[in-house]
Order: sequence, then structure tokens, then C-alpha cells
Amino acid sequence: MGRRGAGRRLPADALQVPEQLPAPRARRGGDGALGHHGQGGGPAGVPADRRARAHVRPHVRLQHVPRHHPPEDEAERLGRLIAEQGFRAVKIRVGEAMGRDGDAAPGRTERIITHLRDALGPDVDLSADANGGYSVPRAIRVGRMLEEHGYFHFEEPCPFTDLEATAQVTAALDIAVSGGEQDFSLPQFGRMIAMRAVDIVQPDIGYIGGISRARKVAVLAEAAGIPCTPHCANDSLLRVFTLHLAAAMPACAHPQEWSIETTPWTRDVYGPMPEVRDGEVPVPTEPGWGVELLPSFARTADRALTRA
Repeated sequence: MGRRGAGRRLPADALQVPEQLPAPRARRGGDGALGHHGQGGGPAGVPADRRARAHVRPHVRLQHVPRHHPPEDEAERLGRLIAEQGFRAVKIRVGEAMGRDGDAAPGRTERIITHLRDALGPDVDLSADANGGYSVPRAIRVGRMLEEHGYFHFEEPCPFTDLEATAQVTAALDIAVSGGEQDFSLPQFGRMIAMRAVDIVQPDIGYIGGISRARKVAVLAEAAGIPCTPHCANDSLLRVFTLHLAAAMPACAHPQEWSIETTPWTRDVYGPMPEVRDGEVPVPTEPGWGVELLPSFARTADRALTRA
């Protein structure tokens, strides 16, 4: 996958990015209002990904985004989704989020790593997300197990606040290490990329403060020869924004995150919902984001006005 030493040295001026504290996460994402016809700011009638950059992919390849489930249940569920929707890449959770080497259940990490590979076979790209749950020694041990079973990448092995720990794990392993979903500072992303703390960078449009700032991270990654896989863990409008970003940015070439989980707060907000076809999602070609807020949501939503 073009790991160590494959990229160009990051230009010094690429790190000179303006820094502002982002707005609260619930108000972020689209960098502009989502109008009744799905149009954010920008030229009328132009899809959002074409405004982000001239380079456009007509489809975006996907990977399933997980929650904690027993290994046997997860294998059955993922096998069904692979058969029905054509997913060719999936991600599982290991350890416990920020868990200090704990596990969601005793021995679950070791069992799910081996069981999922045995159950899904060699042709599915499997990745694992530790959600910052490990110390450096434990992360390296888990990473070696992932390597042994042919996993694709290892996400956030150490707490995101300890970039140096993640860098140690990255240097020790052959499997690609990814991270960045919880970071919101552009200089921090510049530092992460320059020191090669990760092999794949994962900005979250919500945390970083909008699609424009996430795009800057993707540009930094492209300049350094590092893939960018934006983090997207739910089916809210965040998924639509991320889809357009992934379609527009050359660094977003790997399978992108696509949550199969549903939550009450994301239902009946917008339409049409993007549909997975043979493991890919066609990028909307309608104006703006390619979706509309549902009238029922607009009528019942709380309204607030923010003044400068």
C-alpha cells in the first residue's frame, strides 16, 4: 500500500495553515447552510464535490464501520452484508475505547481477530480499530496479530492525545497505522503527517470543523504521499459531506468509512439516502450535496439564530 518512504517530503509551506478553534461539533459539517434543494454555499447547480476540487470520482468504495459485538455475531452480520451489498472491506473493534489495555470482554480481541478472518476468508480487507485503548507494548502485540492474519490497517492503537506513542507503534509495525479522527487542530495534523506518526490520516469533518478544513488535511496528506480516509461513524448528514470529500480528493483512494448502524437522532432528516451498490456508493450529481432536508424534519426541528 506504499507505506514507509513511499511519499514525498512534506513541503515546509504546506504546514503554514491558519488555525481557528472550530464551532461546537453539532453545528459543524457542511461549511454552509443546507438549503431546501440541498445547495450549500457556492455556484448554483454545481455538486459539492466539484466545488471542492476538479478531481472527481463517480463512485466511492466503502468499508463497514463497527460497534462492539461478540465475534460470532459480528461474523454472521458482516457475512450477510458482504453478500447483500457487496462490501469488500470491513472494520472491527478491538480492545476498549481509551481502556488502558482492557477489553470489551475477556479475550475478545484475540478471538475476533482470528474468527473474523477465518469466517470471512482471505478476499475481504479487514481492519481493526482500538479507539485509543492500548499502551505501546500492548498495541504492538495486537498489531503483530493483525499482521499475522492479513489485516489491512490498525486504527488509533494508542490514545489520540499521545501522538508520540502512536508514532512508536507505527515505526514498530508493518501493518499500516491510522489515526486523527478526534483531532481538531490543523497544526496538529501537520505535525502528525510531518513526523509520520500514522500511515493513514483520518480527519472527521465534524471534529475538524467542516469540509473546508478537512480538505486542507487531505491536501497535506496528498503532498506527503499519505492516504486520507476521513472518519465517518454514523448515517447523519456527516455521511453525505464525507462522501463528497472522498470523491473530490486524490488522497482518499482507499475504501471509505460507511456506518451500517442506525440511531434515532439520524432518522428522517434528509433524503434521498445514498445506497450501497456492489460495495460502492454513486456520488450524487444533483446540485449542492445532492440531498434535501425532509419537510417533516424542517417543521419539527428546534430553531436557533446565531449572530456574529
